[in-house]
Amino acid sequence: MDNKLAMVIDDSRAMRGILKRILLPLGFEVREATNGKDALDQIWDDDLKPALALIDWNMPEMNGLEFVMAVRKQKHLRQMTLMMVTTESEHGQIVRALAAGAHEYVIKPFTAEAIIDKLTYLGLVPLAGAEPAVSA
Repeated sequence: MDNKLAMVIDDSRAMRGILKRILLPLGFEVREATNGKDALDQIWDDDLKPALALIDWNMPEMNGLEFVMAVRKQKHLRQMTLMMVTTESEHGQIVRALAAGAHEYVIKPFTAEAIIDKLTYLGLVPLAGAEPAVSA
């Protein structure tokens, strides 16, 4: 996996911008996609192995759940952390996304802290205030 490469997959330019502004200060390089098909095309065409994808559910051409299922079928992408970031708040939808292979689920609207907390929980961002290990 490209350690700090994140894909933000959402058909809303404004939402992609918001998520990008959260990820950049955390040290991520961010690629944007307007739907799941666009994201997969970028992954194949540029031979990307993102560490993280933040994925909206409701998008044209290929929705977020379809993207999660497509990624999970690809052996070389299995290490990619998948986080749904969506307005879909029904318990059944959350269960479907997690069962399909999403690691986390954030419901819009969200705060930057909520995204950072999830990334910290997933081990993609160090704990705030944690000092890096220094070897003697």
